[in-house]
Amino acid sequence: EKVMLLLEELRKKDIKKNSSNSSLPPSSDFFNKTKSLRNPSELKSGGQKGHQGKTLEMSATPDKIIDLKDSFCNICGQSLSNVIFVLKATRQVVEIPAIIPVYEEFRQYACQCPTCKHVQVSDFPVGVNAPIQYGSSVESLVSYLSVYQYIPFKRLKNIFSQIFSISLSEGTIGNILERSAQKCQGVYLQIKSEISKSSVVGSDETGAKVNGEKWWIWTWQNILNTFIVASNNRGSKTINDVWENGLPNSVLISDRWSAQLKVHTKGKQICLAHLLRELHYLVDLEKHQFAIQFKELLVDVFDAKRQLLLNQKPYQIDSQEASLLEKRINEALLLTIDSEKCPKTLTFQSSMFKCRNYILPCIYNLEIPPDNNGSERAIRTIKVKQKVSGQFKTGQDAFCVIRSVIDTLIKRGVEVLPCLNQIIKLQAV
Repeated sequence: EKVMLLLEELRKKDIKKNSSNSSLPPSSDFFNKTKSLRNPSELKSGGQKGHQGKTLEMSATPDKIIDLKDSFCNICGQSLSNVIFVLKATRQVVEIPAIIPVYEEFRQYACQCPTCKHVQVSDFPVGVNAPIQYGSSVESLVSYLSVYQYIPFKRLKNIFSQIFSISLSEGTIGNILERSAQKCQGVYLQIKSEISKSSVVGSDETGAKVNGEKWWIWTWQNILNTFIVASNNRGSKTINDVWENGLPNSVLISDRWSAQLKVHTKGKQICLAHLLRELHYLVDLEKHQFAIQFKELLVDVFDAKRQLLLNQKPYQIDSQEASLLEKRINEALLLTIDSEKCPKTLTFQSSMFKCRNYILPCIYNLEIPPDNNGSERAIRTIKVKQKVSGQFKTGQDAFCVIRSVIDTLIKRGVEVLPCLNQIIKLQAV
């Protein structure tokens, strides 16, 4: 009996948490090969039949035409100057001309009124406040490359110097980002306002280093908007500071983080993808019937949700299909679990008791997804930024403001750089 107990303990030690069976990021897997939770498909990898491919196309109106006509015959040396040439073929080469900054000089003039002798002085345009400054096109490009393309300050300095012939210091880049964030503030607050009125909102948070200290980057998003906030607090304080009255109009989608579950909302939906990963771990570790049944149940919920979206018709509360899913949850929660043999499974079951009403709202409302992937994608940008740059020295708030605007523009199908330039130009101060 002791030998069997020891063998079971050894088996459990071999089962470790990774990105496929927990909320750990893929970077924590080290050399372990990740295992997908999706069922295998018979389709080959890559583009499927009917996929529209794209290739480099020739321009119908080339900017420069170079005619290739020989002066002499290659065989006999006869002059071809008086011969009529016929076009045989064309080829095009795409080139980028040298980028040279344009210096716009505004000259202020004054004159004296001949009638009242008042000295009339012309006004400089709005936003032209210094003898020499960078325009909105430079500010928007710095914001675009730093926040959207994650280019660090040092590399950004080299890009502007070598490609655009503009000398920028790292301090100037930081100042430009702060100014751009200030000019984006109106749009940023409008995004927040639209999310507060949204019927479905996803939320998530992730850790971030700010000058060596642990901070948290929070996001709230819906199908058209993304709102990102930096805070040194992961608890309810941040949520209360951002949403003083909660989100009373919204169903909030989140993981089981207690601060998210305490928010005053119209309803809540927990991320079922998170639960599936945890159940995958519990099935491998403790093999209890509860974990097996609950995992099968969640897979069926995902399948049902896909079918509901295809039919564009949600379940009614009293429908047979919905009642069956509700019954299966109740039956699984009533299963007895030995606290000594399966302690982790028992802990998971207890948490499901607390979140019982947050599991199936997605089948009654087509707008509510069964997962929190939208928020995961929104928060992923922070991790990519830190993998490239290491950490925020300063400017975390400016990054959040500009990134919120950029992600919102992307969701709305708008070209980022031209629209960002327009926002910064119109908000010149």
